[in-house]
Amino acid sequence: MTENGEDSPLHQSCEAPGKGDSAVNDSQALKTSLADAKPCKQHNEALKLTARNAEREISPYQPRPPLLPRLSKSSKSVSLEEAARSRRLKNSQESLSDPVETGSSTDSLKEDQTTQGGFAVSIRNEQDSNVRPLSAAATGSPVFRDRGSSLSEYERRPHSQQSDPTENRARSSKVRLSPVQPTGTLPALEKSFAAATLRAANRIDRDCLDYAVLAREKLGERLHRNLSDSRLLENMGSDSASVNSMRSTYSVLSPIRPQDVRNRSFLEGSVLGSGALLGAEELDRHFPDRRVGIYITTWNMQGEKGLPVNLDDLLLPTDSEFAQDFYIIGVQEGCPDRREWETRLQETLGPYYVMLYAASHGVLYLTVFVRRDLIWFCSEVEHATVTTRIISQIKTKGAVGIAFTFFGTSFLFITSHFTSGDAKVYERVLDYNKIVEALALPKGLPDTNPYRSTPSDVTTRFDQVFWFGDFNFRLSKDRTDVETLMNRTAGGDMGPLLEHDQLSKEMKDGSIFKGFQEAPIHFFPTYKFDVGCDIYDTTSKQRTPSYTDRILFRSRQADDIKVVKYTSCSSIKTSDHRPVISVFQVKLRPGRDNIPLGAGQFDRGLYLEGIRRRITRELKRREAMKNQNSTICTIS
Repeated sequence: MTENGEDSPLHQSCEAPGKGDSAVNDSQALKTSLADAKPCKQHNEALKLTARNAEREISPYQPRPPLLPRLSKSSKSVSLEEAARSRRLKNSQESLSDPVETGSSTDSLKEDQTTQGGFAVSIRNEQDSNVRPLSAAATGSPVFRDRGSSLSEYERRPHSQQSDPTENRARSSKVRLSPVQPTGTLPALEKSFAAATLRAANRIDRDCLDYAVLAREKLGERLHRNLSDSRLLENMGSDSASVNSMRSTYSVLSPIRPQDVRNRSFLEGSVLGSGALLGAEELDRHFPDRRVGIYITTWNMQGEKGLPVNLDDLLLPTDSEFAQDFYIIGVQEGCPDRREWETRLQETLGPYYVMLYAASHGVLYLTVFVRRDLIWFCSEVEHATVTTRIISQIKTKGAVGIAFTFFGTSFLFITSHFTSGDAKVYERVLDYNKIVEALALPKGLPDTNPYRSTPSDVTTRFDQVFWFGDFNFRLSKDRTDVETLMNRTAGGDMGPLLEHDQLSKEMKDGSIFKGFQEAPIHFFPTYKFDVGCDIYDTTSKQRTPSYTDRILFRSRQADDIKVVKYTSCSSIKTSDHRPVISVFQVKLRPGRDNIPLGAGQFDRGLYLEGIRRRITRELKRREAMKNQNSTICTIS
């Protein structure tokens, strides 16, 4: 400033860069102005005055950076490239190996907080544009002030011992973060700390945990392999921790590649696995022994409106150790309200099962229930009906069939009611021939083995066939002789009675049920009883006891069907017929992609109504027990 108080041109040139520039820019502008000034006394005095003002403006806490040594032109570019390359390599190795580099974001906030003024912030912004901006931590938040114990060793030094901040120019632009020290003890890890995806993929339904208790009671006895949940629990033993989170390295769900979705035609498919939903891998995962359990029951209800109070003995007998995968129920002369009958079946089987399909032909009802976790492997379901009456509108006699494919095995279930009468054997044979020729199945399902199919016989077009119902074949013997033979039977040997069985004779002659088999019979005739008791017909007709209700089976491959049980249900007495029950283990084979799947469809409305009734029944039972236990006994 001159004596007149006006700014000289030299002083104006010194302040030209702006008041907000750093001390480095001020010094450079000062050198430039000194070089251009004329050697006059006035200019020299102004120059000295301006230099003193510039020195007073520079904070003692912001020293000038040292001048870099001049390098020769030949080695300058090479040395800079080598220094930059070594600096990048060192920084990358430190960031990978140094745990400090992986610290939390609060460490970088503390580093910003300890910086004096805003000088270090400006240097970091010039050298590294990716540095995060200051947050509330740098402004002195009490949360970060209380964590002074986590300061680095450099930050705890006195200011006089700290190095010059401008040395950061020669160092890496990445700030080294100080580690965070925990303020208290860390929480203990849970026993099960598997990933959430594995826990979700391998979670086991708690409803099936009772199988693990059963396995411990049996001392390691092999569980039923058809129960997929129990198969998972079988290998666990006493490892209770693995029940909540299985120690598995794979998911039950197999990945699907977009290339497979693009290129596969799904016309032929593959049975070897590699992503096929019905392939060998999926089959072995759910059925390691490749056998499925099928429960079949047939019952002539005599058209009674009143249903049994409890159907547990019909579908869930106490002598069975495990429930089966499929429940097939065939009814002849069914009750008038078919929907009520199906609801009662759903209520009895409970939430483990869903109704896959139901079909009817007049008073002939056929219902298929399946375990709810197996519906994804069932194809579309088809059905067909045939009447054996001369007048087709009368549907009291005939047959109804249901067909579907499960994995790669095709199934056909037929329930029928043949002509009644002791001597009408020929008419019953005609009924059978008409049904096998007229039952139009399959419709859209592919034939799994077309080379062994016959157009004139529906039973040859499926892998596994089950035919059951009221066939009305009688015992060709007087009632007195039949009762005498029944009294002589010992140990369930019904051979003397079956020697007079019309169906057994016709099957031996090959006139009916060609290729079918029947399990050995060890139960008494199921027809005809007085309703509500175990006494055979006491009416004026005095009908001969007979095996009218039968369950037969046929398979394309020998030994594919194994009979587990074949008996009658003597506890249900609301009809003049006793229900007949049979349990099978059936061989399964892998399927191909050309099988149209049913997409998990089932009767949802029936399912909800059955479960609602089951809950209501349980609540009533508990209320009755509560009232019974709270009754006060008085002594007179």
